[in-house]
Amino acid sequence: MALTLTPGTWTLDAAHSEIGLTVRHAGISKVRAVFEEATGTLKVAEDGTTDVNATVKADSFNSKSADRDAHVRGEDFLNAEQYPDLTFVATGVKPTGETFDLTGELTIRGVSKEVTFEVEFGGQAVDPFGATRAGFSASAVISRKDFGLNWNAALEAGGVLVGDKVTLDIEAAFVHQGE
Repeated sequence: MALTLTPGTWTLDAAHSEIGLTVRHAGISKVRAVFEEATGTLKVAEDGTTDVNATVKADSFNSKSADRDAHVRGEDFLNAEQYPDLTFVATGVKPTGETFDLTGELTIRGVSKEVTFEVEFGGQAVDPFGATRAGFSASAVISRKDFGLNWNAALEAGGVLVGDKVTLDIEAAFVHQGE
């Protein structure tokens, strides 16, 4: 589906969006988690150029395990007290057939790295309440160590407790706010 959006400002509809991640645990399974608080804007110019900015609250990390969540929010990983926000600022959008690449600067724990998300545009529609909405699915794989998230524990059978590769999966709904 071609990326055709009404020009103007769009805001993230957090109630209809999910920012998730998956990481290998103990070398044998995967743990999934979500960030429950996020904001974002999408600004579309008349010529179609697009600016994307998003902020995720580090202390909203939820893996359905209170002990693990406290550990991930703490100094060993996100250090949410010192670095309360994870941010993404887009630097480019490039069509790649049915999808497009959204490249930008992802900042976690004060470390910024260029990351490219593969994005599928779900379309634009007016809902029954008159709001114009757009939907996107995005995915990227990052190295947590690139962002200074180095904590780990050796396993008795070999290997480590937490994998390095983290898959970020985003389902995002935006609402058009006008010009």
